[in-house]
Amino acid sequence: MLELVKAGGWLMVPILLCSVIATAIIAERFWTLQTKRIAPKNLVVHVWQWARSGHLTEDRIRTLRKGSPLGRILAAGLANRHLDRELMKEGIEDVGRHVIHDLERYLNALGTIASITPLLGLLGTVIGMIKVFSVITTQGIGDPGVLAGGISEALITTAAGLTVAIPSLMFHRYFRGRVDELVVTMEQEALKMVEALHNKSSELN
Repeated sequence: MLELVKAGGWLMVPILLCSVIATAIIAERFWTLQTKRIAPKNLVVHVWQWARSGHLTEDRIRTLRKGSPLGRILAAGLANRHLDRELMKEGIEDVGRHVIHDLERYLNALGTIASITPLLGLLGTVIGMIKVFSVITTQGIGDPGVLAGGISEALITTAAGLTVAIPSLMFHRYFRGRVDELVVTMEQEALKMVEALHNKSSELN
């Protein structure tokens, strides 16, 4: 491996750095974007039970807000539960935008890595071919061994760039889809809570 890095030239350093960052982002997003961490099951049911039994205190709402992204969204609605449905939804939407931004954290960086690593590989190819032609210009093509350094540099950097870019692009698209799926789930759960609380208010009136 070390020999390949040396043969690929100095451009292997940013490519390897990109691979380390991409691996860290992928691992972190896999850990963070678990359904149980983002939108715990039956959270709305618990909120409804607290509301129905009169145990929906400020302490419970604070705990809910800190527990998960869905909890933050539900807590935003609960903070406005005494207002009309539209104002309650506006509060939820405001917090929802911040939650979505947090869910998409590092994805732009992963997408950038997927875009630039093939270009770094291409740059390595160009530099390698320049070295080859420079050698040909000065020494001719009599000794193929003299050309090997430039050719290997061209091929290794291209392969390394694509090796980093392909999985980065795949995971970037996977996580984008995952975020969209989680957002839809949280929207549905928040709407359930809004309808349940306002139906309860209507019954009391």
